[in-house]
Amino acid sequence: MRISDYIQVIIFISALVLLAPLLGAFIAQVCEGQKTFLHPALSWLEKLTYKIGGVNPNEEMNWKEYTKSLLVFNLFGFIFVFLLQVFQSSFGLNPQSLPNINWHSALNTAVSFVTNTNWQGYAGEVTMSYFTQMLALTVQNFLSAATGIAVFIALVRGIKKSGKTLGNFWQDMTRSTVYILLPLSILLAVALVGQGVIQNFSSYAEATTIEGVKQIIPGGPAASQIAIKQLGTNGGGFFNVNSAHPFENPTAFSNFLQMLAIILIPAALALTYGRMVGSRKQGWTIFAVMFAVWFITLVGSIASEYMTNPTFQQAAIMEGKETRFGVVNSLIWSTVTTAASNGSVNTMHSSLSPLAGALAMFNMMMGEVIFGGVGTGMYGMILFVLLTVFLSGLMVGRSPEYLGKKIEAPEVKMALLGILAPCACILIFTAISAMIPAGLSSVSAKGGPHGFSEILYAFTSATANNGSAFAGLNANTPYYNVMLSIAMLVGRFIVILPVMAIAGQMLGKKVSPVSAGTFSTDNALFGFLLIGVIVIVGALTFLPALTLGPIVEHFLMINGQTF
Repeated sequence: MRISDYIQVIIFISALVLLAPLLGAFIAQVCEGQKTFLHPALSWLEKLTYKIGGVNPNEEMNWKEYTKSLLVFNLFGFIFVFLLQVFQSSFGLNPQSLPNINWHSALNTAVSFVTNTNWQGYAGEVTMSYFTQMLALTVQNFLSAATGIAVFIALVRGIKKSGKTLGNFWQDMTRSTVYILLPLSILLAVALVGQGVIQNFSSYAEATTIEGVKQIIPGGPAASQIAIKQLGTNGGGFFNVNSAHPFENPTAFSNFLQMLAIILIPAALALTYGRMVGSRKQGWTIFAVMFAVWFITLVGSIASEYMTNPTFQQAAIMEGKETRFGVVNSLIWSTVTTAASNGSVNTMHSSLSPLAGALAMFNMMMGEVIFGGVGTGMYGMILFVLLTVFLSGLMVGRSPEYLGKKIEAPEVKMALLGILAPCACILIFTAISAMIPAGLSSVSAKGGPHGFSEILYAFTSATANNGSAFAGLNANTPYYNVMLSIAMLVGRFIVILPVMAIAGQMLGKKVSPVSAGTFSTDNALFGFLLIGVIVIVGALTFLPALTLGPIVEHFLMINGQTF
């Protein structure tokens, strides 16, 4: 590594640690309904949204009503995105006259964007019209992220409050969009346009290369979608190669801004949590856990890539990497996008060294909690926190309590459901796809551990609502479009439902005063226990599968065999 590589890592980490507390404090104000410096400029938009939607923002909901509103809203979002795609040619803003999208690709894309996964089995510039990109995909980038924040807010209220209601879903969604996601997206979009990211409605241009070959240069409203795709941990690219495309990511500064945007809100929400529950140390403990695990995977990825490859007799192989920005920037992005449940890529993960690819997968396999998606990372982490509290209580013989509320069997059962159901989905769907012709026919590396890794990565990415691809797997088939759609739904809603149930159960509990027997959850000891639970659950669940894929590929590579 060069000195400049170390400097890049230090600058990125410094920016994250500096900005996360500031944004976390602001988000806490928004979530708690306090006035912020943006209210004079944007409160009219919040009120107009309630008026158009016929919503009474002061009407409180219990956890079942809150969950019902969430599910109905997402169902209508799915139908809307699906219909826009299958009737795409009937609408305007389609200068290339792109045709309607087939049912199974439209199904997969609709599920993908509603669940904040943004898995893409298509090439955006030759599949989606500007109208579809803007009204279907960009809008869902906002709404799916706001849904995650709303669930997080509801869970915090359930932990903090005592009563029967969790707030109003429509109010939480609106405030998250108007005061958090929209202003940040406007700022980032303007900055990206300044760096050369395109934002237009022009028809595609035709150019002639110096070799005399005709080349089509795509256009479109890219910057506006890219800003929210990163800030909302969505990840779906405007173009096929995502953030490796020079129109999406033209400069080193745009690359830095997008990497930081991916992880900034998830990191800030950990500190928002501390403020909302009345203990900033709780937030910093969770932030430290998230940061420590991410940093370990970054260091491991860098070490793996800079290890001399005995097959090619060199280190830091550039094949598939971002040649403009170097190996380290590619690795920061690969670990950030898989840790933060974003899914955008500036390098092909199939080209990572086997162990770096395994670490990218492991980031997602740990439950979308390091740092996880916007909102989803925090409510997923709270499931692990409750499980850690319960296990710690069993070990020391104390009644498990978290922030003064007892953790009992119903909460533990729901937490285990939310943690283990996605794990089961990944392993079962991977096993099925590795055995049947419909699954194997899409694999580019015929046979061998790399082909298995392609399948394992696809279902890990879909179930973790990440959306990044290993590359090589042809997922735009009826089989994979349907199976991955099911995996995305499981990964999103079979976690949200237990989380909302826990919020409702915790809401009805009384807060007990702190005593000498209270187990502290805001110190380094608890942080180490929490890391242990997260890693052990991930290792015990997925180590056999990782062994069949990237781990065995690493040892075969050492002996000169590649796939």
